[in-house]
Amino acid sequence: MTSPAKPDPLSRRRFLGGAAIAGAGLAGTGLAHAETGKPDPLITEVQDWSRYLGEGVDKRPYGTPSRFEKHVMRRDVSWLTASPESSVNFTPLHELDGIITPSGLCFERHHGGIADIEPANHRLMIHGLVDKPLVFTMEDLKRMPRQNRIYFLECAANSGMEWRGAQLNGCQFTHGMVHNVMYTGVPLKTLLAEAGVKTNAKWLLLEGADSSGMNRSLPLEKALDDVLIAFAMNGEALRPEQGYPLRAVIPGWEGNLWVKWLRRIEVGDQPWQAREETSKYTDLLADGRSRRFTFFMDAKSVVTNPSPQAPLKQKGRNVLSGLAWSGRGTIKRVDVTLDGGKNWQHARIDGPVLDKSLTRFYVDFDWTGQDLLIQSRAMDSTGYLQPTKEELRKIRGTNSIYHNNGIQTWHVKANGETENVEIG
Repeated sequence: MTSPAKPDPLSRRRFLGGAAIAGAGLAGTGLAHAETGKPDPLITEVQDWSRYLGEGVDKRPYGTPSRFEKHVMRRDVSWLTASPESSVNFTPLHELDGIITPSGLCFERHHGGIADIEPANHRLMIHGLVDKPLVFTMEDLKRMPRQNRIYFLECAANSGMEWRGAQLNGCQFTHGMVHNVMYTGVPLKTLLAEAGVKTNAKWLLLEGADSSGMNRSLPLEKALDDVLIAFAMNGEALRPEQGYPLRAVIPGWEGNLWVKWLRRIEVGDQPWQAREETSKYTDLLADGRSRRFTFFMDAKSVVTNPSPQAPLKQKGRNVLSGLAWSGRGTIKRVDVTLDGGKNWQHARIDGPVLDKSLTRFYVDFDWTGQDLLIQSRAMDSTGYLQPTKEELRKIRGTNSIYHNNGIQTWHVKANGETENVEIG
């Protein structure tokens, strides 16, 4: 009986050597770069990464992006808030594609810093106008029927600095208080059914376990519709900055309602008039009145490329890319203009078009070096068409910092540099 051949420890190196020889053979073939038409030594010559063994699997127990992508990160604007414990980290929209936001790049907003909670010690209480007050552990919740849903989360203050004119130069900063992920959790109506809601109940109070005790009033009607109590996002546990181990998901409604580190739900017959729904998260109008409980995030879009952080680099063939979303349904159409609104064309929508989710759109175009004034406008499934900033100001004035869904304008200059501007 013949013994099986022993693995050759040099076989991998021999393969690489063969590849190197084969690669070297390309040098005289006259291969040309597709765009420039000139020979490209990066394909005709063997590169260092083909010569040596790479890092083994045991070195990366939890995957991280390539070191060449380290510039892709959330960024803050230090002067927006008094301290980092009550601040914002913006999603780098201009660096992303598709519709799913990687968990490590999701916009984050805190009111008292990130709570560090051991899940075994975390509890969710439901009480108030219920037949049976209940307390759930995380294990209790994970034994209940669950759902997976993809939704966008947008802060009501997203684009809020633009109410009085162009301010921040980059879609990461003008529109980056938004992300889109798959949430896994238990429908809130399932938990309320366990507790038994009394007939005079109309509102809920959601409260977080962070040091700010963040709380918001939520209409019972919404709670019984599509609200999730989530413990996972993008297939893994919530990140600490996203509310680990438990958060509320309120599809289509302003992000401040999506209470993180959720610990308590009280059922009542009227709103609680909490700080975050009276002095904050109300829309102050020009005449001094306030729009309150303006929960919905209306249809909105932004061109992410080109944009100030992603200027045009080459003339000729280019791809314009952007995102559109609506808290009232799906995106039905996105229009794009390259000349400040004189001519509009339908963008190509690609990828999943889901309810209350980010939607990706593209326009393939040739650029000759002329100045461009780029805008996008979204239409949702209700027929609502995204307004201009001027149309919004005529109705709402400029006192608010919330619910600005006006059309964004980017000025692309002859050298490709791009700037946040406004046009009449």
